[in-house]
Amino acid sequence: MYSSKETLTGRARPEQLVQTSLKGIAKKAKRLKKYRFRDLYRQINHSALSKAWDNINKKAAAGVDKITAKEFAKNLKDNIESILDSLIGKRYHAKMVRRVNIEKDNGKLRPLGIPVVADKIVQRATADILEAIYEQDFIDNSYGYRPNRDSKVAIKSLTKELQFGKYSYIVEADIKGFFDNIDHDWLIEMLKQRVNDKEFIRLIKKWLKAGILKEDGQVIHPVTGTPQGGIISPILANIYLHYVLDIWFIGKVKKECAGEAHLCRYADDFVCAFRYKRDAERFYHMLQKRLNKFGLALSLEKTNIISFSRFRKYENNSFEFLGFEMRWGTSRKGKDIIKRRTSRKKLRKSLKNFTKWCKENRNKRLRSLFSDLNAKLRG
Repeated sequence: MYSSKETLTGRARPEQLVQTSLKGIAKKAKRLKKYRFRDLYRQINHSALSKAWDNINKKAAAGVDKITAKEFAKNLKDNIESILDSLIGKRYHAKMVRRVNIEKDNGKLRPLGIPVVADKIVQRATADILEAIYEQDFIDNSYGYRPNRDSKVAIKSLTKELQFGKYSYIVEADIKGFFDNIDHDWLIEMLKQRVNDKEFIRLIKKWLKAGILKEDGQVIHPVTGTPQGGIISPILANIYLHYVLDIWFIGKVKKECAGEAHLCRYADDFVCAFRYKRDAERFYHMLQKRLNKFGLALSLEKTNIISFSRFRKYENNSFEFLGFEMRWGTSRKGKDIIKRRTSRKKLRKSLKNFTKWCKENRNKRLRSLFSDLNAKLRG
């Protein structure tokens, strides 16, 4: 069942076996858009777990069992075998997730869930399989938590689209508490569109239902959501919004618009551009109903329709996306261009954090200080 594969030159390395398997899944997913994959649970084998271990962040904080990656590595072979045995024997249980709160740009707290190392490994192997399938389905204008599609690529693509497209209105939207409100039943139904493996689905359900240990010692048993910080969460979030937003926008919204329409989504942050105001207003009202159907809601105070046209630069309107402020302006040659700059809110926070860092590190030797300073300035 979980046997190794031999090559002409000897035993293949785990990463080679996994890459070959994932490439085969990806090719099939690309070729057969409605195919439902079976036997995925068996793909989480020794090779997949070993590769997953190599790819997890070893410096991340420990989970509820207080075992760090460094401590886990001391008995790595036996630990990997123990995980594998529990999966084969259907005895695997997801441990509770440790919740910590980090401060957001607006001063509010964002809850992060930290799984134990063993769960991180299995989640990474599972996420790799889902990624191989869904990367063939995700739309081009979906960014975030995807290979070679980071925030810089998203901003560059959006800038180009607005610069050369015929758009006059922007709908900037914010989903209230997205990760905490993902509906489990809907998510499982979405996964079943591509996955026909009960054990694989059951594995994902275990992480969705895993208890959450808060900082005050209280235990929460979630009925919705997937913890931010979990390795499996980003791909599940992208799958959810692929069905809720992306294909709906392309298959229904764009087709019913009188003019051009464009969606750019980075994880749960997105903006939509429209040529005509009536299309933007219609989408705004449709969006609320669409999200409500899947257990989500708009943050109305952060959702707006903005006039954004090269022919109305005098309005001096702008919008923010992924930490950048975007507005129409004029180049030195007198041409209309999209101008970008770091959002004022983000810049103020960066300066505040940088000032604090300088005060905390001013007693270091200059050689060490400059090395750290350069790394910090590079980001």
